Amino acid sequence: MRASRFFISTLKEAPADAEIVSHKLMQRAGMIKRLGSGIYTYMPIGLRVIRKVEAIVREEMNRAGAVELLMPLVQPAELWQETGRWDKMGPELMRVKDRHGRDFAIQPTSEEVITDVVRSDIKSYRQLPINFYHIQTKFRDERRPRFGLMRGREFTMKDAYSFDRDLAGMQKSYDIMFAAYGRIFTRFGLQFRAVAADNGAIGGSGSHEFHVIADTGEDALVYCPESDYAANMEAAEAVAPVAARADATQPLTKTATPGKAKCEDVAALLGLPLTQTVKSIVLAVDTDADGKTHSQVWLLLLRGDHELNEVKAAKIVGLANFRFATEAEIVECFGTKPGYLGPINMAKPIKVVADRTVAQMSDFVCGANEADFHFTGANWGRDLPEPLVADLRNVVAGDSSPDGKGVLAIQRGIEVGHVFQLGTRYSQDMKATYLDENGKPQLMQMGCYGIGVTRILGAAIEQNFDDKGIIWPSSIAPFEVVLCPMGYDRSEAVKEQCDKLYEALTAAGVDVMLDDRGERPGAMFADWELIGVPHRVVVGDRGLKEGKLEYQGRRDAAATPVEIEAMVDFIKSKLAA
Repeated sequence: MRASRFFISTLKEAPADAEIVSHKLMQRAGMIKRLGSGIYTYMPIGLRVIRKVEAIVREEMNRAGAVELLMPLVQPAELWQETGRWDKMGPELMRVKDRHGRDFAIQPTSEEVITDVVRSDIKSYRQLPINFYHIQTKFRDERRPRFGLMRGREFTMKDAYSFDRDLAGMQKSYDIMFAAYGRIFTRFGLQFRAVAADNGAIGGSGSHEFHVIADTGEDALVYCPESDYAANMEAAEAVAPVAARADATQPLTKTATPGKAKCEDVAALLGLPLTQTVKSIVLAVDTDADGKTHSQVWLLLLRGDHELNEVKAAKIVGLANFRFATEAEIVECFGTKPGYLGPINMAKPIKVVADRTVAQMSDFVCGANEADFHFTGANWGRDLPEPLVADLRNVVAGDSSPDGKGVLAIQRGIEVGHVFQLGTRYSQDMKATYLDENGKPQLMQMGCYGIGVTRILGAAIEQNFDDKGIIWPSSIAPFEVVLCPMGYDRSEAVKEQCDKLYEALTAAGVDVMLDDRGERPGAMFADWELIGVPHRVVVGDRGLKEGKLEYQGRRDAAATPVEIEAMVDFIKSKLAA
């Protein structure tokens, strides 16, 4: 490609609405232009990166045995109503009506559509397993679109769906896709980590997320450096720091703590470590009966320095649709305002759930259910009944790994892929069955597998940038090599050598850009450093007189002289590395 025939539109400053590095650099590099909130036009440079991402995804999906099709962007509401997601998805699902008043969804994903396809065409066990995928525009009406392509409303995603005869087959398909994802992200040239995850609104029995490692990532990734254990914060198991509870050594004492409503303040007043305190979190669950709404209040107990994991809390039987209790509900159940709550001497009987860590504590401090007072020396069994015990908290760095092979560490990541074991979540609702070897109908076992194609761009930049701009891995760079002539329009020798090298690299299969715009060297270099082309060759009269060209990798501090005749092989070796 020659720059004079391409469209390059770089900016010195990012627009005011750009918040994070990738958003700023993508707009400055002329990769995207904002059309509306969370909606962007992909400009030529940005689209080249997207197409390279898609090509790698296609090659590995095909290699894994998946079959490509293309499902519609607009989907009939009836399919979503079959699975209950028409209502469950909430306002993120963009709903539209056609001229006849019929409801449609602008797809955020395609489980319903692919299940409808398969239930119509797959009849026999002999046709299974099968895995379909497509790369298609998606739309999710985010409440607060931000960070450019990282959390936009319109985006491109690769989603695949496997169908199997039984659970063992589904797990095999899942393993094949998991391995394919590893190859895909390795080929992208990105540092990534696969972690166990919660299935969320998709449903199913198990899943893994793939995260690009970046300090600016929204997600906390929990892993054990000494083992293979890894999970996102929502799914990471928190184990109790001690194996058994110590015996009580203190009497239960009601202690004045005037004005100290927070565990940190109570611990400081009493001269105790924060880890000796227990905090109370009050939840409520609403149910409808007899035409009335009834609310059941729950008390969850966490160590003073720990934080509630709401995903884990929602998995406790009876708490699936919890909300945080109102102050009026708290006063009615505990006889006091928040800040002094605890499991002893409650005004009304309430279900109590203790985190694993709290269940192993002794001589702890908790609220006395009276303003300005706390209990010290509280102990299970002696002062209050043994609680229901559950994993309720977020893990912290230094916790023991659940596999017993070390301690946990935490790093930030950007989710770019997710694989799910769906089981019969959709086939049951939509009656997607096949006839087995005995001629009996059986529900198909499903898996689904997504990659945020356009999100890869933002994630890659968040991991690879410096003060000059983007640093693309060669495999997904808009161009692998840029030729920067010193005076292309002024020196016949420079022009001749650039054209010759351009043709040779193109013939060798290298994706090369020749900047023939006649720009000043400083402006030309700044453009390509901002855009992030990983390899640069400078052609100038001075070097030509010595029989050499200058090579500089995007991360290199200085240029390297290379013999003219050796440059093509030199570039090929750099790309192969």
